Amino acid sequence: MGQESLADRVLAGHFPSAARLIRLVEDGRPEGREALRELYPKTGRAHVVGVTGPPGAGKSTLVASLIGELRRRGRRVGVIAVDPSSPFSGGAILGDRVRMQRFATDPGVFIRSMASRGQGGGLARASWEAELVLDAMGMDVVLVETVGVGQIEIDIVDLAHSTVVVCLPGAGDEVQAIKAGLLEAADLLVLNKADLPGAADAERWLHVLLHSGKAPEPGVWEPPLLRTVASREEGVAELVDALVAHRGHLERSGELALIERRRARRPFLERVRERLLAHALDGVEGPEALRLLEEVLRRSVDPYTAAERWVDEHLAARARKQA
Repeated sequence: MGQESLADRVLAGHFPSAARLIRLVEDGRPEGREALRELYPKTGRAHVVGVTGPPGAGKSTLVASLIGELRRRGRRVGVIAVDPSSPFSGGAILGDRVRMQRFATDPGVFIRSMASRGQGGGLARASWEAELVLDAMGMDVVLVETVGVGQIEIDIVDLAHSTVVVCLPGAGDEVQAIKAGLLEAADLLVLNKADLPGAADAERWLHVLLHSGKAPEPGVWEPPLLRTVASREEGVAELVDALVAHRGHLERSGELALIERRRARRPFLERVRERLLAHALDGVEGPEALRLLEEVLRRSVDPYTAAERWVDEHLAARARKQA
């Protein structure tokens, strides 16, 4: 690829370069950050769709079906599939991700599994950066599938333009969705595996939860409830239609600008916190800190007082240096 930079190769749609850049960012490498600086002005075009929900809802199967439908419509698709970290390697546990492998040779589909590495909220640490890479590559739609291990997976709201919450028929699933705060996060609600017994009851209950005590407001998006059988691709075309409609609503209503502000604010604040914390902890292994730690071990001072004392002395020393 000549003397082109890594960012140039990503902009040209070179899949191996995109995979390499995502790995560099995951590992916190400075060359990854530099490439992202070059790419950032070229981003902001993709429709980012989050797919979340409780375990067993069939998110991976639904994502695979969404890829197929979007490709039939000529859309280029990027996928970020977040998995629980392997307790042994720290890498992603691929699980049902094999369902997406039929698109492995499709030049219009890029799929990346990412390990959560203990990150809460259903996303991986570098999900935002990976989405930027896929956006810069020219992907029309970026699908982000969250971990699906039962925790409150609503961090996706800060990343996605449209959030799809997937539920399934079965005792307690609807209640689980409420407890997790997922219904409140939904721009579109999907009842997957709608061919299973209890689907009609689940649909009625979810309708009640979505609309109870609320009158429709003019100009406000009302999350639709859609039925799918993702394993047979039933209802998936209607889901894509609803995603297109939601994107159109965001553009017409002006909400898209607010979402973009929220999407920018989250990584900005996270990086600010990281830099401030790194500076604040400078010297935490120094002699004064170790002396206080010894006092804590001897129980001559409690850890809270020791921490307060070290911070006060650390800040005072910094102030004297800057004076």
